[in-house]
Amino acid sequence: MPRGPLSVQLYSVRDAIAQDLDGSLARLADIGFQAVEPYGFVDRADEYRVALDRAGLVAPSAHAPVLAMDDPQRAFDAARTIGVDFLIDPHTDPEIWTSSDGVKRLAEKVNETAALAGEAGLTLGYHNHWFELENQVVTVPALEAFAAQLDPAVILEIDTYWVEVGGASAVDVLTHLEERVRFIHVKDGPKTRETEAQMPAGQGSMNIPAVLAAAPGAVRVLEFDAYRGDVFDGLAESMAYVLAADERGEQAGTAD
Repeated sequence: MPRGPLSVQLYSVRDAIAQDLDGSLARLADIGFQAVEPYGFVDRADEYRVALDRAGLVAPSAHAPVLAMDDPQRAFDAARTIGVDFLIDPHTDPEIWTSSDGVKRLAEKVNETAALAGEAGLTLGYHNHWFELENQVVTVPALEAFAAQLDPAVILEIDTYWVEVGGASAVDVLTHLEERVRFIHVKDGPKTRETEAQMPAGQGSMNIPAVLAAAPGAVRVLEFDAYRGDVFDGLAESMAYVLAADERGEQAGTAD
């Protein structure tokens, strides 16, 4: 898959969106974003469709808790309304990841839901937090055991920061999962669960260039779970760093 434009998870600017959806998307477009990853859009799909068009933005991916829904069709319909191709479930119960049986049952549920998503013209994905890596299943991180049981149609969005908070190497995980990974969340900070300590890319403890190099074909999605400063300024700083790091990596690859 061609990597596509740099994206931003709209959870990062949730407070601004609660006040002014159009203005928030316009500000992201002014920073230079061409793509966004919505969340909480299912009940506002028509509104998001209009706002995205006004801002000149696309939404190749989006988050919705489809695995918890009795009937995910409403989420599928909303995703198609706003132009999404990849619908990603963002969170599951951490207790699931403490046993091989829990992981197996979840993989079966994901595979079943992915078939339904495919009928709706969508690709289903899963996004991790720290607990999928912190827990081990048969000597490997639970996330990797989970991935091994997924239908080939299912994709992963690896949150590289949470991988390392969970005690694993983001580079190793990306390398092991290879083509399964179609999106990565890029964020930085001290690698703790304290979300307000997160920093613009390049200012924390993450080796962002190595992470980007380990997933050259994945769409980069910038995110702050929380940010102490102006989050739009933080996203602008992150964007500049990631674009420069990717360019350096591509130049190095050409030289090789």
